[in-house]
Amino acid sequence: MAQKDLRDLITETKKQLEHLRVLGVEGIQVSLATAPAIHVVEPKIAPTPISSEPLTTLFGELVPAPVKLTKSTETFAQIHAEIGDCTRCPLHQQRTHVVHTEGNRKARLMFVGEAPGADEDFQARPFVGRAGQLLTKIIEAIGLKREEVLIGNVNRCRPPGNRAPTTEEASMCKPFLLREIAVVQPEVIVVLGNTAMKNLLDTREGITRLRGQFQDYKGIKVMPTFHPAYLLRDPSKKRETWEDLKKVRDYLDSHRRSEP
Repeated sequence: MAQKDLRDLITETKKQLEHLRVLGVEGIQVSLATAPAIHVVEPKIAPTPISSEPLTTLFGELVPAPVKLTKSTETFAQIHAEIGDCTRCPLHQQRTHVVHTEGNRKARLMFVGEAPGADEDFQARPFVGRAGQLLTKIIEAIGLKREEVLIGNVNRCRPPGNRAPTTEEASMCKPFLLREIAVVQPEVIVVLGNTAMKNLLDTREGITRLRGQFQDYKGIKVMPTFHPAYLLRDPSKKRETWEDLKKVRDYLDSHRRSEP
C-alpha cells in the first residue's frame, strides 16, 4: 500500500472513531472475516469479566489478554524445604549458606536484588552488608521499617567475586522467587539493578532506560531502580533512586489494600 493511501486510511479511521465517540459508543469490535466492517457495541452498564481469550485491535491484530497472578496456597517453609541444600547449579560449590527471602509474609512492598554478597553469604540473610544498610535507610526514608517489607534475590547463592549470576544460574533459582511472590502477592516490587530487573521482567531493556517507570508483572506493579551497591560506587545516582522510591511511596499511599 502506498504511503498516501495509508495516510488517507488512518485519517478516515480517526474521523470514524471521533464520530462514534460523539454518538456515545464506548467500544467497537472488528470482524476478522469481514474487515473493515465495523460493528457497534452498545454501552454496557457493568464491566464484563476479564476473558482469557485474545482481544483484537481496530485493525484485527491479536492482543494477549491480561495475565493475573494466581494466589498460591504454599508456605515459605514448603518452598524453602524444597530448595533444601541446593546443588542445582555450580554456585553451590563455593557458597557458605543458601540465602532465603526474608521479611513480612503479608508485605505490600517487596525488594528483589540479584544475588547475595559476602556478608549475606556469611550471615544467611539478604542485604545485610553495606548495600543492605543503605537499602534499610531507603526503606525508612519512605516511611516503612525493614520488617514491614519483603526482601530477597533472584539467586540464593553468592556468585564468586560477586559477579552477576549467569542466565543458567538464574534459571535454577528464579522459579522459587516467583513462587514466593505468588504466595505474598505484594502490590509493588522494586527490582534493584539491571540483572534483577531483566530476570523478573524477561526484558532486554537496560535499567537506565526503564528505571523510574512502573512496569507490570502479572498485575503487580514493578519499579526498576538502581541497586544500592551501585549507589555506593556512584552516589550521584541517589537522587534518581529517591525519585523512583517516592513514586512507590505515593502509589502505596494512594492504593490502600482492603482488609479481608
